Amino acid sequence: MNLLILAPICSILALAFAGYLAYKVLKEDEGTEQMKKIATAIRQGADAYLKRQYTGVALFFAVMFVILGILAGFGFLTPFVPFAFISGGFFSGLSGFIGMKIATRANVRTAHAAGKSLNSALKVAFSSGAVMGLTVVGLGLLDISIWYYLLDFFYRNLDEAMRIQNITSAMITFGMGASSMALFARVGGGIFTKAADVGADLVGKIEVGIPEDDPRNPAVIADNVGDNVGDVAGMGADLYESYVGSIVSTAALAVAAGLGVKGVTIPMTIASIGVVASIIGTFFVKSGEKTEQKGLLAALRRGVYVSSGIIAILSFFLVWNVLGWEHIGVYFAILSGLIAGNLIGFCTEYFTSDTYKPTKKLAQTTTTGAATVIIGGISLGMMSTFLPVIIVAMAIAASFYFAGGSGDYNMGLYGVGIAAVGMLSTLGITLATDAYGPVADNAGGIAEMTHQDPIVRERTDALDSLGNTTAATGKGFAIGSAALTALALIAAYRDQVEIIVKKENLDFVFNLSILNPQVLIGLFIGGMVPFVFAALTMDAVGKTAQLIVVEVRRQFKEILGLMDGSAEADYATCVDICTKAAQKEMIMPALLAIIIPITVGLLLGVNGVAGLLAGATVTGFVLAVMMANSGGAWDNAKKHIEAGNLGGKGSDCHKAAVVGDTVGDPFKDTSGPAINILIKLLSMVSIVFAAFILKFSIF
Repeated sequence: MNLLILAPICSILALAFAGYLAYKVLKEDEGTEQMKKIATAIRQGADAYLKRQYTGVALFFAVMFVILGILAGFGFLTPFVPFAFISGGFFSGLSGFIGMKIATRANVRTAHAAGKSLNSALKVAFSSGAVMGLTVVGLGLLDISIWYYLLDFFYRNLDEAMRIQNITSAMITFGMGASSMALFARVGGGIFTKAADVGADLVGKIEVGIPEDDPRNPAVIADNVGDNVGDVAGMGADLYESYVGSIVSTAALAVAAGLGVKGVTIPMTIASIGVVASIIGTFFVKSGEKTEQKGLLAALRRGVYVSSGIIAILSFFLVWNVLGWEHIGVYFAILSGLIAGNLIGFCTEYFTSDTYKPTKKLAQTTTTGAATVIIGGISLGMMSTFLPVIIVAMAIAASFYFAGGSGDYNMGLYGVGIAAVGMLSTLGITLATDAYGPVADNAGGIAEMTHQDPIVRERTDALDSLGNTTAATGKGFAIGSAALTALALIAAYRDQVEIIVKKENLDFVFNLSILNPQVLIGLFIGGMVPFVFAALTMDAVGKTAQLIVVEVRRQFKEILGLMDGSAEADYATCVDICTKAAQKEMIMPALLAIIIPITVGLLLGVNGVAGLLAGATVTGFVLAVMMANSGGAWDNAKKHIEAGNLGGKGSDCHKAAVVGDTVGDPFKDTSGPAINILIKLLSMVSIVFAAFILKFSIF
């Protein structure tokens, strides 16, 4: 209980340091009046989008609050669940909102700082990313701490085992709110950003032949707005949900493992240690003035590795002190998750960075046209799934047996959950290396649109190219952690059902044999869900991009003087098209994650739901890795050519690479990263509605 106080203390520390970094960023100069004007347009577009999105999502949360309230009224849920759902969604959305606010103010400051030095620009962009990372972990720990102490006080008269069971059963439900908000943010933001990006590239680069981020392109502001609402606000909400999901699911598994308060203390304290380690790691991120990717990657890696090392050392003493030498295997479970997270990041970097052979080889395929680029990119993405799957499989096996799974199955599952916490313990700095990318991308756009010195664009392009790699690495990290968290949530689902069965004295026994028709049907349905989800989100990007293409063509045709620069494009119309389309198109994919587990549960029972969750986790993990890595490789193959290779900008190779990049955009920034939220939200919904399904299922 003494160590648990670290959670609220470290949450406040994280938020305070994020505030300090935000203050430092805002003190930087914004540059010329023209730079300020462009930055203001991007900021206003992002604010308008989020305001409209949060208004629509608020309606969904109001409806769900009423539904959960009715279920609570009939005794299917505790009275805390509707409020936990709201708080999870609120903090998830708030983390994305704060991240976007600082990102839309750091972009122009990064562009101006690039005029001084590469290291100055990296510091501004990385500091804004660190605000995002530390805000996510700070708000996540704050939300968890509030609920833990509130519920601990409410159930204070119960014995420890029953008290912890009631606390964790209620706490795990606010993950559903966080997951719901994350899915809306990721899907909506992903549709916006990639529709604008694809539309701008197809007309601007290929049809008209003007550079990326050229101010004559009517979709250029929408593209830059999209970087913030999709890759910052969406990503922040996404990883907030992963972070709290891993902690609360592990805490729930501590009950079945018989660890009580001690089992809850470990994940919350590891997360607290991770905050301090991430803050220390930020001081090790600095670069020289060379724009080579290896040097810049080393600068970012240094911070992550320092943080990982601190956690690896302190976690040993934590486990030894709390659980004793007989459970020291839990430490090695933490270590396996920590190592797996870094290995997945390196594998993703290898397949997506143009520093390595796969992306260089993909760039070579542009010499024979766009078709071979598409074939090569899909092939690369498929091949890239091999190592992450092996790494996650080894992490699951290691964490399960290190924690004592061979003698106690529930301790093994607790080990898998704590491995997910270990993997996400460095999130404060890992997310910083990811979130800085959109800021650098925006900075390059501002530099191009305001005709800055070529050295500025050279430096922002180097940071942007690095951002593509770190973004891909961040997505790989998020997807890997989602696989472990989803597995922990499936185990928590099983425990939740058994708690309800025992409490209500129901005549039910799990039969999770693969030969059970309910489980087998559930597996097939679960395996299909990520593909349908990806299809819906890809189609949404395609339809919205078509609207942007038509609008951009119209403006080039009808606005006299646009091509020669004597007239200004109508940026606001493109922003409005993307905003409206994203709000409309995000509804069906998001509802899919809520409707399917309830429907399957009513038709096939809880055994069928377990099959559904297993099938969705397996195919969702592999599909998400494939899509994210294909998209990242296509993007960096294009950047490799733009750096002067294979004919450089404007060449036939470049045009073929742009086609690959436009296909890869929704792969890596819409469908791929949203799938990891999908597989966790399916589990969260199943846990929340478990009692309802047990009561009304056909089986």
